[in-house]
Amino acid sequence: MAVVAHTEEDVKLLARLMRAEAEGEGPLGMLMVGNVGVNRARADCLDFKDIRTIRQMVFQSPGGFEATQKGYFYQSARQKEIDLARKALNGGRYHPASNALWFFEPAGACPATWYNQPNTGRFKAHCFFSPLRSACPSVY
Repeated sequence: MAVVAHTEEDVKLLARLMRAEAEGEGPLGMLMVGNVGVNRARADCLDFKDIRTIRQMVFQSPGGFEATQKGYFYQSARQKEIDLARKALNGGRYHPASNALWFFEPAGACPATWYNQPNTGRFKAHCFFSPLRSACPSVY
């Protein structure tokens, strides 16, 4: 069962985002980006108070994803990314992105916090950060 309401176009949009942000991280890395996206659409807290849909989440500005902000969100979704997006939309959660609202690729080690949010771990090049449960219970 879906954890975020969505259309087929939303599935493809999330799949495109996952590909643009983490294609080099493989399927699991793309699923983790999907986790972050789904969490942002569910969050109703912090930087994501007014985000209610997949489209709003993908194109959030400011504070959104680099892929849509910096112009490398141009490739269409392939079937494998569409299948991965469905997994994320249906509630699949993958550590360390299970409850994450942010990720980025540092030049070195992951910092312990990022904008006061605790690091939950690293997968390949990306570090993931989750809000405190008290600040954003809806992602837990």
